[in-house]
Amino acid sequence: MEAADEERPLLHVQPYPQDVGSEYTSDGSVDINKQPALKRNTGNWRACSMILGVEFCECMAFFAIARNLVSYLTTVLHESKVTAARNVSAWAGTCFLTPLIGAFLADTYLGRYLTMVVSLPVYFVGMLVLTVSASVPTSYYTGDVHRTVIYLGIYIAALGSGGIKPCASAFGADQFDSADPMELAKKASFFNWYYFLITFSSLLSSTVLVWLQDNVGWGISFAIPAVLMALGLTVLVSGSRVYRFRKLRVSPFTSICQVVVAAVRKWHVQLPDDISLLYELASSSLTPEASHKIQHTNQFRFLDKAAIVLPPSAKTLMVPPMCPWRLCTVTQVEELKILLRMFPVWASFVIFYAVAGQTTSTFIEQGMVMDNRVGPFAIPPASLSIISVFSVLIWVPVYETVLVPLARRYTGKEKGFSQAQRLGIGFALSTLTMVYSAVLEMKRLAMAQASGLANENVPTRMSILWQGPSYVMLGAAEVFASIGMTEFFYDQAPYSMKSLCAALAQLAIASGAYFNTIMFAAVAVATTQGGAPGWIPDNLNEGHLDYFFWMMATLSLLNLAQFVHNSLRFRVKTAS
Repeated sequence: MEAADEERPLLHVQPYPQDVGSEYTSDGSVDINKQPALKRNTGNWRACSMILGVEFCECMAFFAIARNLVSYLTTVLHESKVTAARNVSAWAGTCFLTPLIGAFLADTYLGRYLTMVVSLPVYFVGMLVLTVSASVPTSYYTGDVHRTVIYLGIYIAALGSGGIKPCASAFGADQFDSADPMELAKKASFFNWYYFLITFSSLLSSTVLVWLQDNVGWGISFAIPAVLMALGLTVLVSGSRVYRFRKLRVSPFTSICQVVVAAVRKWHVQLPDDISLLYELASSSLTPEASHKIQHTNQFRFLDKAAIVLPPSAKTLMVPPMCPWRLCTVTQVEELKILLRMFPVWASFVIFYAVAGQTTSTFIEQGMVMDNRVGPFAIPPASLSIISVFSVLIWVPVYETVLVPLARRYTGKEKGFSQAQRLGIGFALSTLTMVYSAVLEMKRLAMAQASGLANENVPTRMSILWQGPSYVMLGAAEVFASIGMTEFFYDQAPYSMKSLCAALAQLAIASGAYFNTIMFAAVAVATTQGGAPGWIPDNLNEGHLDYFFWMMATLSLLNLAQFVHNSLRFRVKTAS
């Protein structure tokens, strides 16, 4: 069996060195010249700080578009509210769908560094197109040309973001030697700073850039992130000699396809009663794959056929018996099974992120027909999302210092809450957010009716600050569900599919945005029959946005019920 292992190109990699005290890294990383990476000259915070800077620039560009795009589409391009909401959701979905492309390129062909180097200029071009189109007076071109250029710019930016979102965090973590206890501790600190910068960039975009958009001009608000993207590319490339790189291995996408193809080819073969007869690497193998074997499970038994070792015959002697498209290890099969078992949990986040997506569409549109004056200040509706940001910043320490120790007393779990409990609480808070928003809109409509404003597209006297609890609850839901999702996908992901599962988490956000796009389109068609204004007309005072919120609350409640049902049956990953 060991000789056969050495013949398999799929699993033939160099063993990891074990000398932690060496001057070289012990995790197999190399430098820009593909030589073993020196600890003192590469990686660590010196390299990480530049990668964090790139991520900060990317987030500023993303939030500069996302936070107030619905306002631009309605006030500058004069799109209807329901059309603008649908288009914002479609664009946001694309931004979190393209990371699948970026993850594939990074894991299979380019590596994380080159994927980022290629993506940053694309992102810069998108921001440059936006800057120019927003700066040139609309009298110089027709509305259709203006709309085309704007959408071209934001979708070019979405394509560029796909190469940065799945690579920045992983490439930053690559700068620390996992076999060195001191550097391993620094890696945990890196993720804290990574999340902090994302939150901080969101805060700056929701305040400074949104204020510039509403009071100075859209051109300058897009020009600043464009300059930052150019600066980010310069910083990333300038640090190439201090980075640590990981050698490319077989793509997880390829491994998944191999299991499916091998199982289909042997669909007629009887599964053995003794699972020890299924093919697996010997425990003495020095490959990283052999040290991360996964225990066999009886679910999805058809896929086990990919690991059946066929006896020699006149037909099979002409083909190498260890071809990875004909024979896969039990661990490869179990990796695909894990992805299949994770799917119901992943699907639960579609509705969750559909609710979260309301902050960039219907919440802003609702705020536009409320009184945004707070003392001498006028609060742009898009800036109210900073409440959600502060909610996250407050709830994270509360969760760590108060809720976890309190829950630990009752559950006996080191983390306080199980992953299922944490996610369930997040889904419940998301449901309550929609209930509150529906009740708030009912009261706003009643006030508009009482004030005689039902047929006038003007703000009511209800203060925009009444939207605050919606953002607070969504921030709390994010701490429980969004961060819990990151932990879930990392813990349950197979060792060789960490990047893929990180991209799947991004795909959940994309799916939620696309779900919103479908729902907005369906609501527009179903509620405007016979000349009716519909639930989300241009004049929200004569619509029923509250009906839409009640519908989302109902879907969220059903989603919570199916999550609880599936979480009771979920089987966690078990190492061999």
